[in-house]
Amino acid sequence: MLMLALLAASIVASGQTFTCTPTHVWDGDGPVWCAEGPHLRIAGIAAREMDGTCRTNQPCPNATAIEARDALVHLMGGAKGTISTGHVVVRGPRLTCRSEGAAGGNRTAAWCRLPSGADLSCAMIKTGTVLRWDRYWKGPACR
Repeated sequence: MLMLALLAASIVASGQTFTCTPTHVWDGDGPVWCAEGPHLRIAGIAAREMDGTCRTNQPCPNATAIEARDALVHLMGGAKGTISTGHVVVRGPRLTCRSEGAAGGNRTAAWCRLPSGADLSCAMIKTGTVLRWDRYWKGPACR
């Protein structure tokens, strides 16, 4: 089933607004799999990779990848299980997102809002598990 979702993923054109109902989370900045098809790279933030490393020229938070992933899973309504690939299954709240275009790896970089209206990137920064990535930050001032 996950393989079918991976194959069905598409890049949402830059500037388009779309809905994402999260089904799976990999790490603290994505990808987040959406029931509607796209895989999200949460825009403007940086988290550690699942192997604990940080990419070259990327901000490197002190928090572990697991801590960042779990913070995102919490914002997505909590874990509903895991699958053999290590992805955490969620049945997250419906997000309203605006695409920044392709993020590599068949992902769409996007700014998303939670049902409360809170910006997802800002919410993740507030958890202390990710850092703002100034190079890609086009979002709001986090309050």
